[in-house]
Amino acid sequence: MPTAGSPLEVLRVFLKLGLTSFGGPIAHIGYYREEIVVRRRWIDDAAYTDLVALCQFLPGPASSQVGFSLGLIRAGYGGAIAAWTGFTLPSAILLTAFAYGANALGGQIGMGVIHGLKLVAVAIVAQAVFGMARTLCPDRQRASIACVAALMILFSPSSIAQVGTIVMGGLAGFWLCRAAAPVFASSLGAPVSHRVGVIALAAYLVLLVALPALSRISQSVELVAAFYRSGALVFGGGHVVLPLLSKAFVAPGWVSEDAFLAGYGAAQAVPGPLFTFAAYLGAVATPSPHGIAGAAVGLIAIFLPGFLVLLGALPFWDVFRQRVGAQAVMRGINAAVVGLLGSALYNPLWTSSVKSSADFAVALTGFILLVTWRAPPLLVVILGALAGVAIA
Repeated sequence: MPTAGSPLEVLRVFLKLGLTSFGGPIAHIGYYREEIVVRRRWIDDAAYTDLVALCQFLPGPASSQVGFSLGLIRAGYGGAIAAWTGFTLPSAILLTAFAYGANALGGQIGMGVIHGLKLVAVAIVAQAVFGMARTLCPDRQRASIACVAALMILFSPSSIAQVGTIVMGGLAGFWLCRAAAPVFASSLGAPVSHRVGVIALAAYLVLLVALPALSRISQSVELVAAFYRSGALVFGGGHVVLPLLSKAFVAPGWVSEDAFLAGYGAAQAVPGPLFTFAAYLGAVATPSPHGIAGAAVGLIAIFLPGFLVLLGALPFWDVFRQRVGAQAVMRGINAAVVGLLGSALYNPLWTSSVKSSADFAVALTGFILLVTWRAPPLLVVILGALAGVAIA
């Protein structure tokens, strides 16, 4: 292991990545490897692969968790915070600025831009469902779990149903998915003590239970609880946060459906993690605090559970991941997540965005550009906004 660096060094490296890392979590993993493993040699390829495996196994934003871990290894807890700050800040600032600009949009052109961004969101989520289904549902058992999960959410669209769907997926996976070949990887040296791990896991669970119970105190606490719960229950990639945030913010009327989907579309055009969509929601949500303070609250609350569960898992990961039952549970959860995202593709995305043949043509074109032509999401966002203006 190279000599430990400083948090300032980590901040400089991850700020550069935060300004240039377009393309979503899978692309972020590639950017990290090129910058950290190949160019700077902070860790070797085997250790990096282990980190990626851990972060994909856990709930939370996988690419941000990998970055957090790299900063932790390089410069301790200060380095972990510096890595998250550098990677997250650029896109958070851009989306907060968009929140203020979106409120000012009016007239035919402004409404056309918002509608175009909603159609881009349809294409982006359709691409995510397509890719995740091929990877996470390769057999009839997991495809069936995904189908049942989608039906559960479509006919019972509540936050409790979402939690129940994830639990159902884990139980079904434990029963149905044990026959798949187990995965055994090399050891990962955890830079976190067992004591810190236990404290972090306890904090993760206590906040998950206590925040909803305390939400009756004020809408501000309820806002924090909504962000925290969404970040704590995300498995399988950043796009899965869409249905969770939709139920938490659109259903109670904190954010209009049009504003929600326009912000989600805009989030595809910025670098960095998709979870910074929380900055936009915090800025436009009705409950106080909103604006810049709301954006900061949203960012901290949605990322916090993923980092707590990561710190909790690091000391115990080597032993836990060798268990066949644990791997089967995660296969079932990942399959359920595909169904969860598939239901969100229909409602609210499709039902609120695709109203005409022209709308369908824009969404379909965006999907083909992303899946077949491998077009950058930024290009698809620009073309979708222009198409929305043309339709209007």
